[in-house]
Amino acid sequence: MLPNAKPVQGLAHAITAGPIAAQSWRVLLALLLCTITWLALTPAPPQQANLGWDKLNHAAAFATLAAVASLGQLGGWVRIVWALATYGALIEVLQSFIPTRSAEWGDLLADGIGIASGLLLAAAIARLASRPDGKPG
Repeated sequence: MLPNAKPVQGLAHAITAGPIAAQSWRVLLALLLCTITWLALTPAPPQQANLGWDKLNHAAAFATLAAVASLGQLGGWVRIVWALATYGALIEVLQSFIPTRSAEWGDLLADGIGIASGLLLAAAIARLASRPDGKPG
């Protein structure tokens, strides 16, 4: 338990409240989708974008997408899961046509784990931001 969660709560509130917050998350989501699509479909992505394990790359990318989509208030969790799972499946189909890439069921599983993780993170941030006392939990 944090001795004083007020600074963390303040940060959570700052990134979730206000008229520009949701719009900023939506712009970030668009940029992330462009970047992740390019990384997923380029024949040889830059090594700097590799976390060392392909499945970790997928989980991290989709956790980020899910958290940002949720913070951007782009619908409930069912809508976000459906949209991102469809996006992940489309990436796998397209990768099957790229000679240096391959489509794998394990990638879709990693995407799903990332989506769930990102939604949980966004929910925790939103919950912390909405607490009046600044105490976690």
